[in-house]
Amino acid sequence: MGLGPLFRILGALLYGIVGYYVGVAFAGTYALTIYSAAGAAAGMAFGYLLAPWLVIAPARTARSSLRNVPAKDLVAATIGLAIGLLIAALLAYPLSRLPPPFGGILPLVGVLIFGYLGATVMVVRQDDFYRLIHPEIEESNRPIETFERAPLLLDTSVIIDGRIADVAETGWLLGQMMVPRFVLNELQYIADSSDSLRRNRGRRGLEVLDRLQQNPSVPIDFIDMDPDDAQQVDDKLISLAMQMNAAVVTNDYNLNRVARLQGVSILNINELANAVKAVFLPGEEMPIKIIQEGKEAGQGVGYLEDGTMVVVENGRQYVGQEVLVQVTKVLQTNAGRLVFATPEPETVH
Repeated sequence: MGLGPLFRILGALLYGIVGYYVGVAFAGTYALTIYSAAGAAAGMAFGYLLAPWLVIAPARTARSSLRNVPAKDLVAATIGLAIGLLIAALLAYPLSRLPPPFGGILPLVGVLIFGYLGATVMVVRQDDFYRLIHPEIEESNRPIETFERAPLLLDTSVIIDGRIADVAETGWLLGQMMVPRFVLNELQYIADSSDSLRRNRGRRGLEVLDRLQQNPSVPIDFIDMDPDDAQQVDDKLISLAMQMNAAVVTNDYNLNRVARLQGVSILNINELANAVKAVFLPGEEMPIKIIQEGKEAGQGVGYLEDGTMVVVENGRQYVGQEVLVQVTKVLQTNAGRLVFATPEPETVH
């Protein structure tokens, strides 16, 4: 039997008992059987119909929330709750001796207050508590590996791009990489596309994930969390990142902008690539092979090994040749770095 029917039955029994006693209270000494039976029937119907909203939905919400809570916080909250309930139990007897209505109310209020305070204080001050138990543990002496790191949610675009595998293997990504199930489903949908280009991109993305998973030195995990408050993949990623306090790794410019506006941390592989490109200053010389004509008259275009475009003025006549050029200026654009140069004809190869 599933949890749904079980909770409905339990809800019907519980509210049936409550309804029975309500019926007895209203009946007094007259028509006791009719009132109690009617109250029990009404309570059972009420409990059976509303069980999903009263029990099942809160239980699912709590289960989803608990998945995002670190085990360390759960242990601390449990210890704090136990301490708070112990204090409330010790105070329950003296509080129950107070005159009505305080004697019947304050013990319950004490349980709620001290249980909440115990769990909250323990979670907030858990590091101090652990140091009390083990005084030799100091924050400054903790190895770097023990500090919590923000999870890294991989976007579809950065998986298809493929450079994330090379970056991860260098060890620069310190957080746990995570691939939500809806991102994996989108990759599979792209890989099954009738369009050959999209199909190849999707298959390359799946191959990149397989490469990451096969590397024991790369921390990657696949998670089933799927936010209910969003429909599109990008919106789900942002919502999930906000829930998990995670960063999103992406190459999508629009996702980058929207996520930053909502306070979500973004790691953009394109920005990383631009940051580590070689720096050229005006006046420096470098060899470049001009492979095509530029947009303006007389221009030639070549590319460095890292993909940086070099626009060579008066370089159209050297298309297909390697020439030594002198850098005149460097522009940084949203698409990347753009280098302008002029040729030195005597060095043409």
